[in-house]
Amino acid sequence: MPVSIMMKLKNGSGRVAGVAVIMPNTNPLEGFSPHTSCPNENTGVYSETYDPSLAHCNVTVWNPFGNGLSYEEFDFPIFSMKDDNDTRVIRQCYMDHNRGVNGSVPQYPLCAMQLYSHMSAVTDTATCMRRNDLNLSLSPEMICDPLGDYNVWASTKPLNTTAKGHKTGESVVVAAARLDSRSFFFDVAPGAESGVSGFISLLAAASALKTVIQEAPPSRTIFYTFFQGETFDYIGSSRMVYDMENKQFAVDLDNVHSVLEIGQVGLRADSKLWLHSDPVSRKNDSVNDQVKKLITNLRSAAVNLSVSVDEPNVSQPLPPSSFQRFLRARPIPGLVLEDHESSFTNRFYESMYDTADHLNMSYPANLTQEEQLEFVTEAAKALTEVATLVARALYIQAGGAEAQLRNINADPEIVTRMLYGFLVRTNNTWFQQLVPSDLMSHLADRPTNFYVGVAQQSSEPTLLVQYLLANMTGSQFNISQGNCKNQREDEKDEESKHMYSYTWVQGAAPPNSTERQGFCVRSTVRLSKALSPAFDLKEYTSKDYSTWTESRWKVIKGRIFLVASPDLEMMTLGVGVGVLIASLLLTYIMSSKADILFSSGREPANATY
Repeated sequence: MPVSIMMKLKNGSGRVAGVAVIMPNTNPLEGFSPHTSCPNENTGVYSETYDPSLAHCNVTVWNPFGNGLSYEEFDFPIFSMKDDNDTRVIRQCYMDHNRGVNGSVPQYPLCAMQLYSHMSAVTDTATCMRRNDLNLSLSPEMICDPLGDYNVWASTKPLNTTAKGHKTGESVVVAAARLDSRSFFFDVAPGAESGVSGFISLLAAASALKTVIQEAPPSRTIFYTFFQGETFDYIGSSRMVYDMENKQFAVDLDNVHSVLEIGQVGLRADSKLWLHSDPVSRKNDSVNDQVKKLITNLRSAAVNLSVSVDEPNVSQPLPPSSFQRFLRARPIPGLVLEDHESSFTNRFYESMYDTADHLNMSYPANLTQEEQLEFVTEAAKALTEVATLVARALYIQAGGAEAQLRNINADPEIVTRMLYGFLVRTNNTWFQQLVPSDLMSHLADRPTNFYVGVAQQSSEPTLLVQYLLANMTGSQFNISQGNCKNQREDEKDEESKHMYSYTWVQGAAPPNSTERQGFCVRSTVRLSKALSPAFDLKEYTSKDYSTWTESRWKVIKGRIFLVASPDLEMMTLGVGVGVLIASLLLTYIMSSKADILFSSGREPANATY
């Protein structure tokens, strides 16, 4: 999908009624990113009031392949064609009717295609939200919805979620990753490198820490956080920070000791990861000291691993990251772990080409789907090392003893299953065991779509990560299914739901049986709203928060048909007009002579029988 062609179609004669893009089966050799070259530049920490010299990618252009195509306004529908049967029919129709022979003009009838894509919203977010608010009918028709979802979080120590705000004596180390991705087409957002590599590493790290935290708990609480909507101006992280500032969350910013964010970590070169920090906040001596300690902890965690860590030039700003939203609130020590020193290694950032193939995930030929699920790929081995590094660093940062580090190792089998589940097919036996029965309908024989969607219900990625995190950090609890679903340990229990969440999952079926043996998982996993504060504040033109909305639409569909020649159409029209005129004349004549044409003879009044 060359940008030059799309812009030519956009700025051309205005006769373009629609475009159908056939998705290729292989990635282009050159890079392609429809995102901007400076992602989220207006809602990060760097601005005219926070070191303007670092704002707007003045120092580092993070996404050099970004062409901004996703931010262009097109007045015609653009469809992606994924079904080979559909594309084959369209190609054949074109070849049969629209291709001239030996350079001659093609003869009628010609093949035509019509695309239906009616969008309700107009102009911008402020306009459509105002129209939503002014709709006074008994059955109001909404024309747009805010983008949003739910963040997923869990803590290594149970926190009372009904007691909002500051927790006295509580100190948390935030371990963060983002869940969402996007591409030019809303329903194709694989996000293998841009999102999946990071959150899978954090999930595997949480799993690796489970046992050691139970046996030798550190002094601080590790706070696992998976943010939604980060692609669209940090929706999830800005909401969590907003709630922390306004005492509407389980902890507040005073409880945050430090932040370690896992970004794009799937394409590292020379087995090296880069530790990005904020040069502005590090001018504060206490913050700088804590950042140095975190760097030291990561270097210690990397000992005897195949991955090493290093720092880029200290004058370089942070790459696009959720951590920037914490820094907008206050100077908090933190690092962002990435596989790039400066510009992204990812040549397909936020595009439909950021797939499993991009992470070099490959399987031997002739493996069954179940064998592929269990096969440990090279990509899985690499991310397992990253997960082990992250787990060990978090444990030390939380105050754990370095002597325990040798007992902290991520499981490559878990990593390879997650990669397969998110990037190949969610409908696999492992995912089926770890989710409730009502989520089975969400599992499909395709990769996950990581587009955030609108803030009406939890998306598939959110639900999957919620249940994976619960199984990896929680424990099987021997209570009935009814009590589990009612968030209690027995009929009289009214307190546990404030500290824990309870989830009834399907479990596996025993050998020679088709009936699954479900069980209850008790964990600290929770969901929190990932909706921009701008929509609660009704600040639809906010410069501080995301204001992205999605238009409501009617049925999206397309059809192909044959178009007759203009001469035949004019002849048909002429015949039709002639028939119409003749019909009108005949009708007039018959109406005016009706008393003669339709009169009936009357008998004399004095007739007798």
